[in-house]
Amino acid sequence: MYSLNVRDHIMIAHSFRGEIFGPAQRVHGATYVVDVCFQREDLDDDGLVVDIGRAGEVLRSLLADLNYRNLDDEPAFAGKNTTTEFMARVIFERVAAAVRAGALGEGARGLQAIKVCLHESHIAWASYEGRL
Repeated sequence: MYSLNVRDHIMIAHSFRGEIFGPAQRVHGATYVVDVCFQREDLDDDGLVVDIGRAGEVLRSLLADLNYRNLDDEPAFAGKNTTTEFMARVIFERVAAAVRAGALGEGARGLQAIKVCLHESHIAWASYEGRL
């Protein structure tokens, strides 16, 4: 399986509900380094997994809707704990929708899977991976 990765970052604020979260129940910030791994069995006719420039641009544009936001104030996340794991899935779904809509070009239609990894720090991260 071939893969191509692009990376960007976002800065968000949020809080969690539930005793398990201890002090993180209060509003706090997070800076996520976001890695998106595009995967396919065979390269496209140009010898690519996906156009790296387009992939980076699409990721940057999708993350712009989350960057510098307090996720507690976003209607899409009402009633949800926006954990790192949860947000990895949110970003996966947005990237997958962009692929399906053709935002990464025709060659991207051959993609088979995407993995989104959010790095909270150098010692902790979470990811979500799914097939297209």
